Amino acid sequence: MSRSLYQPSHGFFQQQDAATLHALMRAHPLATLVHVGPHGPVADVVPLEFVADAGEHGTLRGHVPRANPVWQQAQGQEVLVLFHGPQGYVSPGWYATKAEHGKVVPTWNYAVVQARGPLRAIEDAAWLRTELGRLTAHHEAAVGGHWALEDAPADFTDKLLGVIVGIEIPVASLEGKFKLSQNQPAVNRDGVEAGLEAQGAPAAALLERMRATR
Repeated sequence: MSRSLYQPSHGFFQQQDAATLHALMRAHPLATLVHVGPHGPVADVVPLEFVADAGEHGTLRGHVPRANPVWQQAQGQEVLVLFHGPQGYVSPGWYATKAEHGKVVPTWNYAVVQARGPLRAIEDAAWLRTELGRLTAHHEAAVGGHWALEDAPADFTDKLLGVIVGIEIPVASLEGKFKLSQNQPAVNRDGVEAGLEAQGAPAAALLERMRATR
């Protein structure tokens, strides 16, 4: 697997601020986990919690169904984890320079964070219960907090813990690529923001991310 994201030589898109990378990972926890299986690369979509104060660069924690072979195939293997932030199409018609010389083309704006580290499988029921409780509390708080792990019958929860396996990935490296029209002149960036604003809610997150990079 490639050791890093492709970054153009101009360096406009490279994002190295740890706090910014951590914030995107927390805001978009549904990650793509890539490892090498018996027959080649395998990708799984897994919600992962980023714990900043665990390990030198933080740790990713989550769980997968026991039936998913990733926890066995990737045990001890360096895995690649991608967190996908807001993204969207950019029309060349939004660029002010289109009227000047016409040398413009469509592109795509996005923000992604790539993490790497060795995957460890955890079958300890107490660890799983704690992790599930913390993960649930975090996400329930964002939607009104109407459910907690303790709300389910104990026998049901015990059975659930038996059919999942915890995964933990100490982060060895972290890299971000925020392609948000930084390579364009200010008049074109203004045009892109206006174009996104006209789209309303579907483009709101990308617009907010662009404005944050000003």
